[in-house]
This record gives sequence, structure tokens and C-alpha cells, in this order.
Amino acid sequence: MIIAIASGKGGTGKTTVAVNLALSLDNVQFLDCDVEEPNAHIFLKSHLSRAESAVIPVPEIDESKCTYCGTCRDVCAYHALAVVPASEGRKGSVLNFPHLCHGCGACRLLCPNGAIREVNKEIGRIEFGARDGMEFIHGRLNIGEAMSPPVIRQVKYYIKPARIVIIDAPPGTSCPVITAVKGSDFCILVTEPTPFGLNDLVLAVEVVRKLNIPCGVVINRADIGDGKVEAYCRSESIPVLMKIPFKREIAAWYSEGIPLVERDAAYRQTFINLYITICGIINETNSCC
Repeated sequence: MIIAIASGKGGTGKTTVAVNLALSLDNVQFLDCDVEEPNAHIFLKSHLSRAESAVIPVPEIDESKCTYCGTCRDVCAYHALAVVPASEGRKGSVLNFPHLCHGCGACRLLCPNGAIREVNKEIGRIEFGARDGMEFIHGRLNIGEAMSPPVIRQVKYYIKPARIVIIDAPPGTSCPVITAVKGSDFCILVTEPTPFGLNDLVLAVEVVRKLNIPCGVVINRADIGDGKVEAYCRSESIPVLMKIPFKREIAAWYSEGIPLVERDAAYRQTFINLYITICGIINETNSCC
């Protein structure tokens, strides 16, 4: 089973839910796909044992074969190539912008002169570790790189469906989030009962519905704000799976990198119940299909 934990905005407690759910269950594989700012390892205290490069194939131009026809420029949807055609007394040139390249390979495949080959460009690192039988993998996007989805896809390449897979997704509703949650059996949307929380929850719900992924909501800091988030969930038939209270000690534990379930054993059963509820929703959804 693959469970993604996402949120429409940062700071809602997404990693808190992901970490505590993972620590409450057995046979877990934890994937931190928030590759621009991974921090689950701080709470899980996993021992990182190995690493590998995260790469993306980018074009390299052999200008001895290039006729500057402009085909590569025309097929690149991301404007990663620009062609200056040859003119009288002046040789042409191809400008390559690897930070814009998505590694689709169209330019290499469609070049009529075979003037393009692909070379791997390192854009990040994938690190592997473990904790008490839990397998841990996270990605780190290199500083200055523009695209995180290729790193996220490389992290997800190592998914083991025989385990309970917990994916800590990036915040927001853009391409990195879609890449992280796509293919999940269920998505937990973490929010807070504030106007900002509600606004971004609505956007997140639209995303997971487009992806046809069943979802439920966890309300963090449930004692603040108003009841509009719960009213929205009722109107959209979205289950509120759990509420986490707004307590000083929870914030203090978080600041020390200590998960809830390691300080208050009662929360472990709460998160186990959360998982049981999710299993029930998935079974009901599959039986209706």
C-alpha cells in the first residue's frame, strides 16, 4: 500500500503526520520526496548508509555534424535550445540551457543529422538508510537546480509495494507534488483550520481528484481558527481522519526533533487507527469500482 501525505501549503504539519504514522506501523518504507528541503530524517534519526547521484540526460551538440536547421529548437517544449542559423561569412551556433531541459530526449531522436547525444547531468543525490527495520530513502536537489521532479521520480523508483510505503510529498499543488503523489493508493491532506489552510486545501483536493486518488484530511492545530475547514469537508464528502490539538508541548517536542509517538504513547494508537481507517476507505473504494 502506498500512502502519500501532502498539503496545499507549507507549515501545516505534513512531515509530522508522515513521521508519526510511519513510526506507529510495522514493515514500513519511508520516502521523503520533499527533495528541496528534506527533513524527515531529523525526526526518524535513520542511519544513512549509502548514496547515489540523481541525474537527468541533457543534450550535447556535435557542431561538426550540425547544420543549424532548427529542428531541435522546434521540438523542445521547454525552450532549452536556441539555434542561431549560419549566415554569409558567419558560422551558426546552438545555445544550450541545461537548467531548462526536462530530459525528454526529443531533440536527440528527431535531429536529422545525428548531431545530438545525451550526457548525464547530476542534479541531486539519493540517500538510503534504515531505522529499526524501517527502510528510509530521501532525495536532495542540488542548490541552484530548477527542477525537482526528476529527483522525486528517482526516489520513487525504489518503492517496494509489499511494504507500507509512506511518501512525504512537497508542499503546494505544482509539478513536484503531482510527481510525488501520483500512483498512490491514498493521499492524506494535512491542513490547519485557518483561511489560508482552507484555501490551499481546496486546491490540493482538486489535484488529487484529478489524479483519481482517494483522500482524507488531517487537521493540525485543530484548536485555532474556525470550523470552515470541517464544513468544507462535509460539503465535499471528504472524511476528517484525525485532529491534532494545538498544544505547547507538541511544538516543544517538534523543535527538539522528537516525534509525538515517542513522548506520548497514546498517539501511537491514534495513528494506528488512522491507518486502519485508511485501509477501510481503500477497500470500500475498490469494492465500488
